[in-house]
Amino acid sequence: MPIDRSYIRVKAMLVAPNADGTLHLVSRNAPSEENPEGYDRFVGGSVELGETHRDAIIREVDEELGAEIRDLAFLGMVENIFRIDGELGHEIVALYSGRLDPEPPAEGGTLTEIDGSIVPVVWRPFDDAGLDVPLYPAAADEWIRQLAAGV
Repeated sequence: MPIDRSYIRVKAMLVAPNADGTLHLVSRNAPSEENPEGYDRFVGGSVELGETHRDAIIREVDEELGAEIRDLAFLGMVENIFRIDGELGHEIVALYSGRLDPEPPAEGGTLTEIDGSIVPVVWRPFDDAGLDVPLYPAAADEWIRQLAAGV
């Protein structure tokens, strides 16, 4: 079922560091017209009508990964205006940090989307300057740098 991108969507996403704080979990998404090598996104998803963004991230992590979030902390809001396969998208993202329990494996982890599709999850380095695969929402870069620096 295609995603209706004709309106601004509200999302909640998680920056989830690994135990030693050098990597964080992302979903690895298939190539698109704009990103022929694919792209990474923070774990999370849409806020449902009547749901707070805090409740949404807890629900999404449970549904997608079967995990709980420890030390959940709100980082802030970011706006993400993007194109995917030529189609304009716009989302407002509530960004959180927290540790996953249980933590997905170092390799071979997956998450299950609401439509039942299986998407790989990977541990991405906080210092990702050498990676060719972009991370979205890009506006979250400032929080990633702060978390990597231990701020």
